[in-house]
Amino acid sequence: DTTMERLVQIGEKLRHEHKFGGYIHLKAIPGASPELLERAGRVADRLSVNIEIPSEMSLKHVAPEKNYKEVMEPMAYLRDRIAEDKKERLSPKLYLGAGTGAAGRSSEKGLSFAAGGQSTQLVVGATPETDAEVLTLADGLYKTQHLKRVYYSGYIPIATDARISADLTTPPLLREHRLYQADWLMRQYEFALDEILDPLHPNLDEQVDPKLGWALRHPESFPIDINTADKRDLLRVPGLGHKSAQRIVAARRSGSLRVEDLKRLGVVWSRAQYFVTVPGQGTHHLNWEPEVLRQRLIAPMAQKARPAQMSLFGAP
Repeated sequence: DTTMERLVQIGEKLRHEHKFGGYIHLKAIPGASPELLERAGRVADRLSVNIEIPSEMSLKHVAPEKNYKEVMEPMAYLRDRIAEDKKERLSPKLYLGAGTGAAGRSSEKGLSFAAGGQSTQLVVGATPETDAEVLTLADGLYKTQHLKRVYYSGYIPIATDARISADLTTPPLLREHRLYQADWLMRQYEFALDEILDPLHPNLDEQVDPKLGWALRHPESFPIDINTADKRDLLRVPGLGHKSAQRIVAARRSGSLRVEDLKRLGVVWSRAQYFVTVPGQGTHHLNWEPEVLRQRLIAPMAQKARPAQMSLFGAP
């Protein structure tokens, strides 16, 4: 409560005294009283209760004084308060006679409770969980706690610690990057968790992104006709994103699309060409073997730099 109250006081100082109307993200400390969480939700746009370690067994090993129950209780409280507040805000009675919001923002925004929802963070690489275990936890949190985001942070080795099972000299940045990509597929591309990872593939492939990995494991799903496939199927094609799929659906109403049209619409043709049929394209490159195509696509990707992250401790 002491730590949570200090965080809340800073948020209230920003809102009330300094009239700050921008984005505030506050941490919700496990074990804090509902009264303090209520105050925090009235000044913050988003709240987060950080789980940190992806399994309770590993959490007990790394931090014996902590447990999942203390994390999940405030998370559930915030979930219910956010839903309750959203329901209240749909009622026009709430705004009758309302003036300036208590937080110094507009009345509508000032009366909201953590309008940006809640999130959490998982540290990856410090303990032995597989990617499947990490994403299973994240998937469950999205479904049961209605989180807006799960953030993944590659463990940064600072000093030798007997509690840490990982043998790392640098943060696992590529693994972190792949987890974000898989998370994006679940949240934005309608992929189920068991499509991204399964018992035979408990960890994400470091050489290819999760969407391409799925496509290579499911050659029976391709090719698709670019001029007739629905948007959901288009989104499963490597090299197509939401914008390009939406543009394709809109553009083909005016006529059949060809390769040059797809490139103009933002399709990464160097990838997509192996998974779609287009008038005048030919079919020789569509009869691919997964491993052969995998090696063909890996070569240009290997020339690109891996994801970088600023050091938290060294010079910028």
